[in-house]
Amino acid sequence: QVQLVESGGGLVQAGGSLRLSCVASGSTFSRFTMGWFRQAPGKDREFVAFISWSGGTKVYEDSVKGRFAISRDNAKNTVYLQMNSLKPEDTAVYYCALQQGNFPTTRAPQYDYWGQGTQVTVSS
Repeated sequence: QVQLVESGGGLVQAGGSLRLSCVASGSTFSRFTMGWFRQAPGKDREFVAFISWSGGTKVYEDSVKGRFAISRDNAKNTVYLQMNSLKPEDTAVYYCALQQGNFPTTRAPQYDYWGQGTQVTVSS
């Protein structure tokens, strides 16, 4: 089984930056797709980004393209989400997730393990 632990959330002003981290333990990390999702108050959980096991494939939700960057360090069993030019509409609880299947996906139900979430609040 796998455990995912997120960190790095906080309160920032619009235009600021944060870097989220997610550390995996308990299973093979390096060959799994890793994703980030977020959930704002009153809204459904939405896809943010994923990265393939090799790091060669990265996919972003349209609203964060050019502002967010996903990366991974397999030697450290860690995936990152660098968030720049933050906007108030980015305010949400951010979750990292791990997918064990062979086909990377943006769909939350296809991910097998989830972290506890970390709060990101962007003030105007």
